Amino acid sequence: MPGIYIHIPFCKQACHYCDFHFSTSMKKKDEMVLALTKEIAMRKSEFENEIVETIYFGGGTPSVLTTTEINFLISEVYKNYKVSDNPEITLEANPDDLSSERILGLSKSPVNRLSIGIQSFYEDDLKMMNRAHNSAEAKKCLQEATKYFDNISLDLIYGIPGMSNEMWKHNIQTALDFGIPHISSYALTVEPKTALKKLIDTGKIAEPQDEAASNHFMILVETLQKNGFIHYELSNFGKENYFSKNNSAYWLGKKYIGIGPSAHSYDGEKRGWNVANNSLYLKSIQNNTLPIETEILSKSDRYNEYIMTGLRTIWGISLERIENEFGSEYLIYLNKQAQKFLNDELVYISDHILRPTAKGKFLTDGIASDLFYLNLE
Repeated sequence: MPGIYIHIPFCKQACHYCDFHFSTSMKKKDEMVLALTKEIAMRKSEFENEIVETIYFGGGTPSVLTTTEINFLISEVYKNYKVSDNPEITLEANPDDLSSERILGLSKSPVNRLSIGIQSFYEDDLKMMNRAHNSAEAKKCLQEATKYFDNISLDLIYGIPGMSNEMWKHNIQTALDFGIPHISSYALTVEPKTALKKLIDTGKIAEPQDEAASNHFMILVETLQKNGFIHYELSNFGKENYFSKNNSAYWLGKKYIGIGPSAHSYDGEKRGWNVANNSLYLKSIQNNTLPIETEILSKSDRYNEYIMTGLRTIWGISLERIENEFGSEYLIYLNKQAQKFLNDELVYISDHILRPTAKGKFLTDGIASDLFYLNLE
């Protein structure tokens, strides 16, 4: 189930916690759209024998593009690739971009899934994170979007300093009250070189606490499962038939092409990443050169990626696949490394599948790092 990811490297303003690649200057937006279409065409040979099943607009803030520009990019994918009859086409969007008119226009476009960056319904949280929208806009856009779109995901952030358990429950319930079928939720993470890191270092904002984030995570899992959501990946919850096909393909190791500055690609054997600089990207594309670096993944690289993604999902880590794809040496190593987590009831094995327990879910990234095979090759 190969997919195409299109990175839109523009935002109206910089969120304090974000370390993704983007620019707040829109001067080169028109030039960038043309460059993206050119890269789409330049890379069509990579999927010559594939059928594209997902198209995903990420960023940045893809909703800063006009609907006409989004339609133009989608048409270029159709022009250069074989696309399935019913592809999942997702647009990441911010509430301040989703006016009633904009939502209506998008509903008439090929876009059939919206991923809306709500983050919180509390005004103070939004201001602290430097979000471009306010709480009223968040609720208004969901009210309108649910009239025209069935497949909607929204993002919520937990572990925000000062957010009580009751406030967090209110955020979750507000999302549920809109009938949203998919929720992606992440702990507030302090990344180096972000405004949030500087604000914490200067004492202007309190540092997020692991205990609060852990409590919020457990509340999230319990509440959403009670409301019919399936916890299919560490940060993702969907009702049946509403899992993100695009993201599920990543976690299951499917092929994808990343278009645009900083976008990543994967074909099962090697990984590639475009230059994370708008000007250099534009110059390279204009010179008919792909601005991409690649690395061929070693067996241990591929094993480690499978461990990381498998442990985060409901599909878990297949012990049979480990032996068949990587060899008995890797299986012996995995069983040895996993033993302490089995003893502590943080993971369990059922039908030859290794998965985290409810207690171990919040700790999966740390557990995975202990299961990695290092310096094998």
